[in-house]
Amino acid sequence: MNTKISTAQEPDAAKPIEKIIETPVFLQLAFRPLFFLGAVFSCVSLGVWALFLNGHFQLPTYTTPFLWHGHEMLFGFVAAIVVGFLLTAVQNWTGIKGLNGKPLLLLITVWFAARVSFLIDVTTIPLQWIDLLFIPLSAYFLARPIIAIKQTRNLMFVPVLTLMFLSNLGFHYGIYSNDLALSQQALQAMLWLTVLLITLLGGRVIPFFTANGTQKPRASDQLWLDISVIASTAMVVVVQGFGLSNMFSPSLNAALLLTAAILQGTRFCRWKFWNTSKVALLWSLHGAYAFVPLGMALLAASYTIDNLSYSTAQHAILTGAIGAMILSMMARVSLGHSGRPLKPKKIMSVAFSLILATGLIRSLGVWLGIESSLIMLTLAAAGWILAYGIFAWVYWPVLSKPRIDGKPG
Repeated sequence: MNTKISTAQEPDAAKPIEKIIETPVFLQLAFRPLFFLGAVFSCVSLGVWALFLNGHFQLPTYTTPFLWHGHEMLFGFVAAIVVGFLLTAVQNWTGIKGLNGKPLLLLITVWFAARVSFLIDVTTIPLQWIDLLFIPLSAYFLARPIIAIKQTRNLMFVPVLTLMFLSNLGFHYGIYSNDLALSQQALQAMLWLTVLLITLLGGRVIPFFTANGTQKPRASDQLWLDISVIASTAMVVVVQGFGLSNMFSPSLNAALLLTAAILQGTRFCRWKFWNTSKVALLWSLHGAYAFVPLGMALLAASYTIDNLSYSTAQHAILTGAIGAMILSMMARVSLGHSGRPLKPKKIMSVAFSLILATGLIRSLGVWLGIESSLIMLTLAAAGWILAYGIFAWVYWPVLSKPRIDGKPG
């Protein structure tokens, strides 16, 4: 009897077994690692700074202590949060999956390596280049999906990141060439570029968030006012951020800053901040933005008031506007992009209050209590550490666990 031997194989035997590796939750969108690591790093950085001010710690010698502090808070902390926000928002803008997995791991590794190198004083040239790599790499990842769908409107953030990179390049070149004034000016450029970002994004989202959160009509757009705010702020960025202030008289610098402050304050009041007192994610945003016109007004005053230093006035923006705005936006974005209701835990109201109080202590407190300035500086650092420490503690489960609605990201 003839028998036929089947050559058919079992389906499972014919196919190689593929090992499926899922992207860890922490690396599924940029806001997750960059918000958490940035918040923790800011606490570490300010803790080290407070210890130094009180004579208990020797800072790295790559640059002066004050330049180290400025660089790490602006190019370390602020840059991480700005990039985390933009690389998360671009998914909403374009509908293309945001940066995740190995490319995101590469980006945060670059950022983390730079922070460690500054903190432990590893200052070889290659590690300086690692610090310089973070922003342009971020700009590339941001531009790629925008260009893919030809959404030119949102490409405006790429030139801003490019200018931030050039500012960081100027900082390092100033250290390399022993031109510390150049390094200081580079920090000014980064600060004012961040203010410009707050102005642009704030004008977009704060009226929208306020209308949704209060269930009241949105403030009507005033094109002339929006253009005037952006134009006057851009002028301040150019003059103060890129070293042109030395070409003008103190009265002209003060007039430019005061004009921008009045326009910013006018637009801010039109957003009806008084309607937000019952919604923490709103009053914290409005409170942060209020420091933009306040800081500009204090900077204008610093040109005419002898005992009000430019640095002290400037910290109303650095700590109040930037520090409080970042904390509020991180709290909101983290909830929204993890599928959670926009209702933070009650303890976050303590964190928001602390960071706003810190902005006042670091600016008005240091100015008016100049004889106790070290105490004020230490209190400001402690307030920041507590505020951002609360965020890191409360939001770690949010940032490290999957979305509760089951969606990716």
